[in-house]
Amino acid sequence: MATRKAVPLRLDPAVYEAVARWAEDDLRSVNAQIEVILRDGLRRAGRLPKNAGGLPRRGRPPKNSDAS
Repeated sequence: MATRKAVPLRLDPAVYEAVARWAEDDLRSVNAQIEVILRDGLRRAGRLPKNAGGLPRRGRPPKNSDAS
């Protein structure tokens, strides 16, 4: 799996609070919500790269059966 790119982001506090409330409603982190919003905008503009990986799965990672 490719590593994820960390990007510092400056937001107006009111915008951050709105995104945080939206993320909470959707049971996502603020970071995941921002990625969903960005991907949706890119898709609508026809600019989402075809080779863009999927969103990481939410929740606890599956148990590794080889670790036993």
